[in-house]
Amino acid sequence: MRLLIAVGGGGHFAPALALIQSLRKKRNLVLLVGRKYSMEGDKAISFEYQSAKRNKINFKPIVSGRVQRKFTRYTILSILKLPHGFIQSYFIIRKFKPNVVLSFGGYISFPVAVCSFLMGIPVVVHEQTLEAGLSNRIVSFMARKVCISWKSSRKFFKKEKTILTGNPIRNFKIKSLRTVLGSNFLEESQYKDFPLLYITGGSLGSHAINEAVEGCIEELLEKCRVIHQTGDSQKYKDYDKLSNLRTELRQDKKDKYYITKFIDSSYVGSVLEKADLVITRSGINTITELLYFGKPAITIPLPFAQKDEQVKNANFFKKTGLGEIILQKDLSSYILKNKIFEMLANKQTYLNSAASARKFTSSDSAQNIIDVLEGVASNAL
Repeated sequence: MRLLIAVGGGGHFAPALALIQSLRKKRNLVLLVGRKYSMEGDKAISFEYQSAKRNKINFKPIVSGRVQRKFTRYTILSILKLPHGFIQSYFIIRKFKPNVVLSFGGYISFPVAVCSFLMGIPVVVHEQTLEAGLSNRIVSFMARKVCISWKSSRKFFKKEKTILTGNPIRNFKIKSLRTVLGSNFLEESQYKDFPLLYITGGSLGSHAINEAVEGCIEELLEKCRVIHQTGDSQKYKDYDKLSNLRTELRQDKKDKYYITKFIDSSYVGSVLEKADLVITRSGINTITELLYFGKPAITIPLPFAQKDEQVKNANFFKKTGLGEIILQKDLSSYILKNKIFEMLANKQTYLNSAASARKFTSSDSAQNIIDVLEGVASNAL
């Protein structure tokens, strides 16, 4: 099977990687199409581009535009890029000659899916969210099959096309944190009894979360070890600021604070498994992995996500008993610090919900999607 996978952004990459890892067990040719840069006007290389290179995945970047939810100085330029995205997609598809195309949604995947349909190549959609993204809803009319992750999104697609497959979870390599993060992380030191916080804003990082952490990190390090993934924004330069702050800390606090731009996607599971508490955004793939590992978390939804998607994800996660929510408009160093210490003091209450929360995930999701793809590809021959 020759499979072209289109991903619209960092949040779509995690399930795509999970699928590719499963496909490597068979003889399949896979091409991943996505973005090279993280955001409009920011030259930071995207997480999916870097991760694809590290994992030796055949990756083709394209530049396309999108209709932004609010007008910025990049809006008109972004719209003007739309034709370019379709032209690039056409030539990539013509050269690779896929048997089937899988769209994970988002603005990059849209021109790829539309061109594939117009060129007579069968398209399959995978929807990760609790509802449905705009791109996938449009492309679903052209798709042969629509794979959904949650029962709640079934109502957005034609019943006869829809299959509940689940949301693929990456094939995590669980290793010691010292192996994953290097000798600078003192996992087996005199600090090992301190609870471990994993703070992440996702593949792009989060300036709002980074700012809140900056204001309370010294107090957090009195009682905790911290792994902080900041992202690599060239606009805010949070990694540089926090790295400089770390150098000024007392030695024992410095030892307990590990800061990095990215954590290799294959090793995120090692960090999640060891973490006592996670502070994060609430993208659906993050929520899926938190449920899979049964990890208590403070979720801080992205406030401008489409249709309050991340707020809905955070509320869903909270109802499982594993989490609490801080809205970004309420976020401050003081509130974050107090919520962290409150949850750590009541950690067992959250852990009591772990077993029931895990039932929302499935380790068979990637194979379920592969079965759909193989069926569509064989029927198209």
